Amino acid sequence: MSRKVRADIHLGAIVQNYRLARAQAPGARAVAVVKANAYGHGAVQVARALAVEADAFGVACIEEALELREAGLTQPVVLLEGFFDADELPVIAQEGFWPAVHSEHQLEMLEQVELPAPIPVWLKVDTGMHRLGFEPEAVPAMVARLRACETVADILLMTHFACSDEPGHGMTEVQLARFGRLADELGLDASLSNSAAVMAWPEAHHQWLRPGVMLYGATPFEEPNPVADQLQAAMTLSSEIIAVREVPAGEAVGYGATFSCDRPHRIGTVAMGYGDGYPRHARTGTPVIVAGQRTRLVGRVSMDMLTVDLTDLPQAGVGSRVELWGRQLAVSEVARWCDTIPYTLLTCLTPRVPRCYDYD
Repeated sequence: MSRKVRADIHLGAIVQNYRLARAQAPGARAVAVVKANAYGHGAVQVARALAVEADAFGVACIEEALELREAGLTQPVVLLEGFFDADELPVIAQEGFWPAVHSEHQLEMLEQVELPAPIPVWLKVDTGMHRLGFEPEAVPAMVARLRACETVADILLMTHFACSDEPGHGMTEVQLARFGRLADELGLDASLSNSAAVMAWPEAHHQWLRPGVMLYGATPFEEPNPVADQLQAAMTLSSEIIAVREVPAGEAVGYGATFSCDRPHRIGTVAMGYGDGYPRHARTGTPVIVAGQRTRLVGRVSMDMLTVDLTDLPQAGVGSRVELWGRQLAVSEVARWCDTIPYTLLTCLTPRVPRCYDYD
C-alpha cells in the first residue's frame, strides 16, 4: 500500500459500545444497526464481530440484509424501511427478515400475498416525525388487519424520535405520550430508542433498543452525556504528511486563497481530501492530530490533499502520522467544525480508503 490513507476499525470498541447500550436497559433486547455499510465501518465485518452478542441487526433494505445472510450471519434482520415490492416478501419469509410496515400499500401486499410461513412485522407509528408510519388513531385498525392476516406472525410497534438528541426539547415528551397511549391500549412489544434515546430517555427503552451511531463511538449530543462519555471510538481515520513548505507572511495557501499567512508558516500537505470522504467544507481551524500533537487544518480541502499548520510542531515532517478523527480526536468535534453531524462524516468515507480491522 503506497498512499498512506487508512481507516482503522476497532471491532473491540464496537462490541463494548453495544454492551454499553444493552447495559442501559438490562431487560431489553437490542438491534445492532448496521445500515449504510455499518455507518461506513463495514457491515459484514461489524456484524461478525457482534454475532455472538447481537439479538438482531438493523438495515435499511433487503439488499443490505441479504449481504449479511450471504456472509453467514443468521440473526434476525430488521428491515427499517420495510419492503418496496411484493416480490420481496417470499425472500423475507425464507430468510427470516423482520420488515417494518409503515403504509397502506405494504399492508395490502401482505393481505394479498401467499407465503411459505408467516413473518413478524414491526408496525411503524408516526408520533411526530412525519416521515413514515401510520397516524396513532389509525394504528388499532391496522393492528386488527395484521392480526387477521395469515402471512403475519408477531406484531411489534415502533416509532422514531425527531429530537431525542436534544434533551431539553419538548418534542420527545410529546412523542412518548402519543406512543404510550397506544402501547397501553394494544399490549404489544415496542421499539422506540435510537442511540440518543438509549442514552438519555430511559422511559423510551421498552422491549427493543435500536442503537446505531453509538455503536461506532460517536455521540449524537452537542452537550456532554454521562453514557456517551463512555463510548469508545470505533474508527481512526489517518494519513501522513507528504510534503512540507515554508510559506512567507502574506502568502496564501490552497484553492481560492482562503487562508493567508499573517506570519511565516510551516505548512504540511496531507494525503487526504474530499475524494476520500473528508469534507470539503471543513473550515480553517478544524482540529487534526499530527505526530501526536494537536494542530489545525488551514486553507481549503482539495480532492486528494489538505494542508495543516506545522509552524509550532518542529518535530513533524514528511512521514509524520496524521489523525483526522479517531481515538485522539472525536469525530463529533470534527463534525462541529464542518457544520455537520458525525453520521455524515462516517458514512461518506469513500471506498478509496482501505478499512483495516483490529480487535483492540
